[in-house]
Amino acid sequence: MHTTKITQTLALAGCAPAGKLSHTYCGLLPVMALLVATLGKLRQGKRACAVLALCAATAMALPAQTFTSLFSFGGNLGGPQAGLVQATNGEFYGTANAVFKITSTGTLTWLFRFDGADGLPPVAGLIQATNRDFYGTTYAGGANLNIFGLGAGTIFKITPSGTLTTLYSFCSQSGCTDGSNPQGGLVQATNGDFYGTTALGGAYGAGGTVFKITPGGTLTTLYSFCALVSCPDGYSPAAGLVQATNGDFYGTTYGGGAHEGGTIFKITPSGALTTLYSFCAQSGCIDGEFPQAAPVQATNGNFYGTTSGGGANGNYGTVFEITPSGALTTLYSFCSQSGCTDGTDPVAGLVQATNGNFYGTTEDGGANGNYGTVFEIAPSGALTTLHSFDGADGEGPGALVQATDGNFYGTTGGGGASGDGTVFSLSIGLGPFVETQPTFGEVGQFREILGTDLTGATSVSFNGTAAAFSVMSPSLIAARIPAGATSGTVQVVTPSGTLSSNVPFRVVP
Repeated sequence: MHTTKITQTLALAGCAPAGKLSHTYCGLLPVMALLVATLGKLRQGKRACAVLALCAATAMALPAQTFTSLFSFGGNLGGPQAGLVQATNGEFYGTANAVFKITSTGTLTWLFRFDGADGLPPVAGLIQATNRDFYGTTYAGGANLNIFGLGAGTIFKITPSGTLTTLYSFCSQSGCTDGSNPQGGLVQATNGDFYGTTALGGAYGAGGTVFKITPGGTLTTLYSFCALVSCPDGYSPAAGLVQATNGDFYGTTYGGGAHEGGTIFKITPSGALTTLYSFCAQSGCIDGEFPQAAPVQATNGNFYGTTSGGGANGNYGTVFEITPSGALTTLYSFCSQSGCTDGTDPVAGLVQATNGNFYGTTEDGGANGNYGTVFEIAPSGALTTLHSFDGADGEGPGALVQATDGNFYGTTGGGGASGDGTVFSLSIGLGPFVETQPTFGEVGQFREILGTDLTGATSVSFNGTAAAFSVMSPSLIAARIPAGATSGTVQVVTPSGTLSSNVPFRVVP
């Protein structure tokens, strides 16, 4: 649902003036409308009704690139709403109306299909934890109902072979004070626990929460949004969190804030929340509004992200940079080109690639109609459209992941051979690298290093300090963090050359 239509919906409900979101409870219709909006990632063709029973600029030369459609979904198992994660076995795992894995050449295997009692299809992606299992959320279904009488969602664990365990069903507490309907995924913190958000529920009605959950399933609500009248702290977080190098977590809320355009916030592991920025602070919301993805921390220490609405060219969305202290710069406003060939409505977040630039997608717009794009943007704000979808190769793309072969992989929620979405890859000539999983650890701990063609590796080093290691497979090395290691680049020497880590490894106390 486009942002302008959200405000019209609220105006018709008598809950807000047209063109501005306002947090009056009004039968909780505004918050429910926001849930529909943030579930705008759900598509059937271009848009769909949610299972919750609610319908709802600088031009640059294109680099050499190869776009490949790897798989087209069909048979009611399509419509992936989130990106992929590359696992330690080198394959990719994702969610659609089920959990699946897929190889880099397009061989797909279904692992688990949800039945309602264990949750309804997730709209968020998976993470692979240090124990090699995957963890995720479902936004509906589960053992309990939310305050609207609908499934409140779950947190689950699934093994690489497809055995699923429900760790938690939301609304287990009276009044859903523990939150309900998570739309974002999880992040595993340096302490081993998982952190995430819910779009609804909490101590103040339906503003959503930030939570912590142990690998065994013990959940703690750290923060409930909308603690004050008009929700200056924001409400309805539509994305998960990112843990920064300082140990704190950063995220966004879709609604609320000082100017009712959503927020960027910081929260400590113990639950102390600080609102860093409230969108729509500038006239006409040229700084953006309604973020639906978490920011990513770049190698320079700042955060980069997207807003699904606002911007200098109307209500088409932006790319922004924000410092840890909250100084925001709008880097790009979409629909800067005639016909919006640069795309509109960036719902997904960004990924910083090995060349230092950021890569993302727009849900709509593009050179071939309203099917969406893949773009590259430099830290300075110069944007290049890399691919415009045409429907046959997908429509409405989600987040990207850069795999260790250097290529990008992603999904679309619609289009393809059956109209049910696709998996695709995009090569722009970036070379292979290695990735530590996770990207932090203590001296003496083993860490897995994911890569490509690792057979025959002769050395592994952590910021120049040699480490003991063992090659487990062509895509995986196990290495012990050596005494004297400091935070920095991990390098693996192979017969074909030296591979460096895509992000610095953090040696923690």
